[in-house]
This record gives sequence, structure tokens and C-alpha cells, in this order.
Amino acid sequence: MTHVPDNLTEQTKLCLSRLTANGHDDTDISQYSRSAAVLVLLFERAGQLRVLLTTRSKHLRTHPGQTALPGGRKDATDKDFVETAFREANEEVSLPRHSPKIHMLGTLQPYISQWGIRVSPIVAFLSDNDVLDQLKPNPGEVDRIFDHPLEAILDPEIARSEELVLNGSEDWPYEQELYNNDDRIVPVLGNTMYRMHRFRSIASPVKGLTSDILINVAEIAYARSTTYERYAPGQIRGFSNITHLLNKGQAENLPAEKHLPSV
Repeated sequence: MTHVPDNLTEQTKLCLSRLTANGHDDTDISQYSRSAAVLVLLFERAGQLRVLLTTRSKHLRTHPGQTALPGGRKDATDKDFVETAFREANEEVSLPRHSPKIHMLGTLQPYISQWGIRVSPIVAFLSDNDVLDQLKPNPGEVDRIFDHPLEAILDPEIARSEELVLNGSEDWPYEQELYNNDDRIVPVLGNTMYRMHRFRSIASPVKGLTSDILINVAEIAYARSTTYERYAPGQIRGFSNITHLLNKGQAENLPAEKHLPSV
């Protein structure tokens, strides 16, 4: 981001500076037949850095009703994953594909979805919140557009001031008030453990791959760790390590889509 708006809080300016300094990950996932990108769109409201999220349509075949970052599969006509992320965001929530109010900050190391899709997170900042008023959900893909405080991904207590969904409701059926996790065995990753994070929000829970990406973004932005233990004991970390074990599992005829943790 070449120019940081003067009207932002000092904390937000620092966060954007750190994300910009983190740069662009150069891991090449173009060789994978199944690849995708998601857009981590940040903006400031009432002095707080927030992230744009969606609740997927309940009629979708995969992950119906779950929280997601705008994004999707890379098309052959997309020149890169940045174009993929913005094209999908335009299709899903009518975010302008080319706007001077949206500033690229960087790209993160890819993730691997439940279905073995390599996902590239694209991080950007929206400097004009009037753009948010123009967003509308594509009824075939998105049930709701909402947002969440980015710092609350590091410290769930921060979300307490939000108008959260009813505790014990369909959108938050867990005992814990603000944050829930569980550890599960992943056979295709050598029977190692994976920790599923869930955050209560004003809509559907923020969990799985979406929460993993946002934890990474928040740790970079705020230069500190989570208030909870991020990883399960022995959890495999990093795209290259996970890819290595995933390829090994596939060589042993363990289908990835049956063994990767749910997102």
C-alpha cells in the first residue's frame, strides 16, 4: 500500500504497514489443476480494523450456510490469483473489480482446503466505506454479508461488544461463549492432529479454513499471538509440509477429500 489515509487510527496504520511489509508469497500453485483464491478485505470502522465475510447460501453443494471469505476457483481466463479473488468477490457480493478505493497489501502462503484445493489468500484494504453500502449478496451463492473485528480473531473477548448471534442457537450451538475448538486426527497427514477453531459472530461461526487464514492475517497485522493455543500437539504447519504428506497419502491411495479436516 503506497499511501496510507491520514484519517485512520495509529493502530490501523501500523497493521496495514506490517501487512504490506509482509509482502507477496511466491509459492507457485499454478501447476495444480484445482486452485482458488480468497479475498481478505479489511476496512476501518469506528477506529476498529474489520474484515468482510459472507455466509454461503444454504443451497450450495459444498459448505452450505458456512462462513467464507469472498473467493473461488481460478478460471483459465484469470491472469493471476489476485484477479481470481476480485472476480469472485464481484460475482458474490458485487464488490467493484477495479476501484481506486481498494488497495493491495499482499498475498499469504497458500492453504489446502478440505477438498484438496490450493487456496491463495489475497489481502487488501478498503479506504472508502461507502463502497460497503453498494454490496449485495448474489442469492445463488451468498445468504448474508457481514464483518468481524480482525483483532477478535486473536482475542475472542474483543467480540463481546458485538451484537452476536444468540448463544445456544443454530449459529452458535457450543458451550463456550465466544470461542470453541476441537482437535481431530488427519489420516492423510500421518495421523497427526489438526485444531479446528470456531469464533462466534453476528452471523454464522467463523471457522475452519477461514479462521486459519484470518488467524495468520491477524498475527501479522498486530504482531502478536493468539490468547488461545493456536495449534494442536504435533500439528503439521506450512504449505510445503502439508503438501508433502498429502502427496504421500494420495500415493498410498488415501483420497484427500475424505481425510483433510473440514473447513
